[in-house]
Amino acid sequence: MNNIKLNLQYDGTEYHGWQTQKNAVTIQETVKNALEQITRGHVNLIGCGRTDAGVHAENYICNFHTASSIPPEKFPYALNAKLPSDIVCFGAEKVHESFHAKNSTVKKRYVYKIMRGEFPDAVMNRYAWHCKYPLDTDKIRDASKAFVGMHDFLGFASSGFTVKTTVREIYSLDILDEGRIITIDITGNGFLYNMVRIIAGTLAYAGCGKIDPDDMEDIILSRDRKRAGITAPPQGLCLKGVYY
Repeated sequence: MNNIKLNLQYDGTEYHGWQTQKNAVTIQETVKNALEQITRGHVNLIGCGRTDAGVHAENYICNFHTASSIPPEKFPYALNAKLPSDIVCFGAEKVHESFHAKNSTVKKRYVYKIMRGEFPDAVMNRYAWHCKYPLDTDKIRDASKAFVGMHDFLGFASSGFTVKTTVREIYSLDILDEGRIITIDITGNGFLYNMVRIIAGTLAYAGCGKIDPDDMEDIILSRDRKRAGITAPPQGLCLKGVYY
């Protein structure tokens, strides 16, 4: 049996997230079905983590074991012939049998895009959160500094998570102002359920004056979800990279 690692890119707009669900079309199910057609065998497709409905990925990692004789480098060509146009496989390689797309992860990088302006944008609506209220980038940057480092992020997680600890380390959090688009670029050793979207919503609150940036450290320490901002909508979020 060969252990094959895949690199995927997808637009999550039309899908109910990564993980297979009953009565819903997901990325995992779509890729799994394509792989089973190609290999003519059962595939247990392991993803690097869950992405919610509407969330995108530029470099999503997954792996599966197969007895197929198809050379690893041929899988992207075979898969892309079976996959819809909003899911693309752009890399495949044979990895050590112990490699596990989720358990072997050491850090992940996400970006979240916020679109300023009175009116939405017909193109960017799928890839950014439209915020019509004025946002002060300097206040967002000031507030973002409190997140870097190791903290208990219980107050920045939605209910329903099943993890042993809510402590995570954020290695970097950068704010890029491109005029109409503000990009939040965040890298950490792991993220809780909806954590990046809640951080984005909280930073937006800081940017529009609903939260004082000087209070951010205390808000994190409080571990109180009610003190943080809203959960920003999914379309602004994109998984940029997974590291092993």
